[in-house]
Amino acid sequence: MSRYIPLSIPNFEGNEKKYVLDAVEQGWVSTGGAYITKLERMLADYLHTEEAAACQSGTSGIHLALIECGVLPGDMVLVPTLTFIAAVNPVRYQFAEPVFLDCDKSLCVDPVKLRQFCEQECTLKENRLVHNLTQKTVKALIVVHVFGNFADMEAIMEIAETYHIKVIEDATESLGSRYEKGRFAGKYAGAIGDFGVFSFNGNKIITTGGGGAVTAKNAETVRHIRYLSTQAKDDPHFYIHDEVGYNYRMTNLQAALGVAQMEKLEEFIERKHKNYELYRELFSDFAYGKLLGFREDTYSNQWFYALELNGKLKFPLRNLIERLETFGVQTRAVWGLIHRQKPYQNCLAYEMERAPYYSGCILNLPCSTQITEEEIRYAAQTIQREIESWRITDD
Repeated sequence: MSRYIPLSIPNFEGNEKKYVLDAVEQGWVSTGGAYITKLERMLADYLHTEEAAACQSGTSGIHLALIECGVLPGDMVLVPTLTFIAAVNPVRYQFAEPVFLDCDKSLCVDPVKLRQFCEQECTLKENRLVHNLTQKTVKALIVVHVFGNFADMEAIMEIAETYHIKVIEDATESLGSRYEKGRFAGKYAGAIGDFGVFSFNGNKIITTGGGGAVTAKNAETVRHIRYLSTQAKDDPHFYIHDEVGYNYRMTNLQAALGVAQMEKLEEFIERKHKNYELYRELFSDFAYGKLLGFREDTYSNQWFYALELNGKLKFPLRNLIERLETFGVQTRAVWGLIHRQKPYQNCLAYEMERAPYYSGCILNLPCSTQITEEEIRYAAQTIQREIESWRITDD
């Protein structure tokens, strides 16, 4: 194989080495140091929030947000089925019950189904939404902005406010996405709901290797999250702890990477937009699929590009992905629906329609910020050629 175009890899073109070496030379490499504080300040300023708490991953951030929502064993949490499983697993960490919701055409939570579930399957009792069949309390909703595309937050927040549901925005894929019009004009993903959670995994638009962050409407809540993430230390000299804490704090080395990456964020988003437009042009006349767009009235970071294949493949999508790999083009399918996976097969899944369709026809395209125009053209040409040669039919 003479070339290889990866799906999404980190981009270290800035001050990453300089800042990491500085942290090493200072001896601040663990869960304390100036780079953690600086990264938190940069994130808060960028998102126009008072506080941000850096943590070990998006997963740990969701877990901490659920704790702050007061989710207890036996409570229900509404979640999407079309997402990465890390958005749902923290619900189980709290011994709560996930309720799986369908997606709309944006691939995000369908607000129509959300409202329908609240109205028809539940009853509002003394500012508490109670599931009629089980009498369990619906405490929270996790909304994932899939591939950097906004969920319909205007509709979702109206429903959540009506039914007293806490909203956790999983903005792990959408750092930099914002509303441009409407009720939330100027608001960034992760700064609309009660909580916002970010991921800086290696494939995200910026990375700290592994890492994440949490924001909240209430600055004091963010400070409590920071406290919980460092083992809830009340007296660090005599090791006194008044609450159960977690080893969820980001390291200073990770934060040093993050500070350098934040300096490049806007440039990375510009590159994402330019590359998306080229893909859109190259697939504009493709008979067997179309590039999915992003929600109107929003500015998306366009983190991931999704090709929706029309008709039915005469072979498994897995075979196409493996075939493309042999030509040096890495692609992937969208996630397996979570409500169908072993740990969650006995959970409630509410009126699934669109999610099963999208789970079988989405192909993600190479989208690293350093991908070249020539590589994009080669990837698009190879994908089109292989799909056409393997044939798609509407039968």
